[in-house]
Amino acid sequence: MPRTVDHAQRRAQITDALVRVAAREGLHAVTMRSVAAASGVSLRLVQYYFDSKAQLVRAALERLEAQSYARWAARLAALSPDPPARAVVEACLAEALPTDAESRAFHVVWTAYASLAMTDPSLAEQPFADGPRRLERELADVLERARCDGELVADAEPAHEAARLLALGHGLGTSVLVRQRSADDAADVLRYHVDRLFTSAARRGARGASGLPAPPS
Repeated sequence: MPRTVDHAQRRAQITDALVRVAAREGLHAVTMRSVAAASGVSLRLVQYYFDSKAQLVRAALERLEAQSYARWAARLAALSPDPPARAVVEACLAEALPTDAESRAFHVVWTAYASLAMTDPSLAEQPFADGPRRLERELADVLERARCDGELVADAEPAHEAARLLALGHGLGTSVLVRQRSADDAADVLRYHVDRLFTSAARRGARGASGLPAPPS
């Protein structure tokens, strides 16, 4: 009796192989053939699931974005049942820093894709933009609730602050990738800016619930 093929699992196997190749050699070096070799399947099978390299890369980005979102959700789940807004913000920002092999692969591939998308219109499509936009909206919602609760400094504008913090986090993540600074140093910079966004009372209330690595004692 023929074995039933799990197509979702096979697609995941192929896209995960692309991430491994891209994290090791760079996205520009990825080919359908190299992905086939890394995933342990034939080139014909890769082409069966993905018509082109661009389609394969987009599928890999969608999977990476979903995995990153799941890691953020796991960070939130590890907090208290009703975590303070600052802890939620820091859990989000912690995902912007490549602190282990999995998150480093995510940032390497995502940053490489952003560079290629600048000059290749076929790559600059919705999957690339949807994840960051959703994260920015959700972060802005958290900051808006914090403002209503009196946890933000008086002149903070939640939507602008969400954009600023995410842009800062992504920039710091890149600086970690190129070894300009350590992940701990980058976390210190993020914490510095978050400290100036929340009131003193909110900072005291969030003590011990931070999503960013603790500063050295």
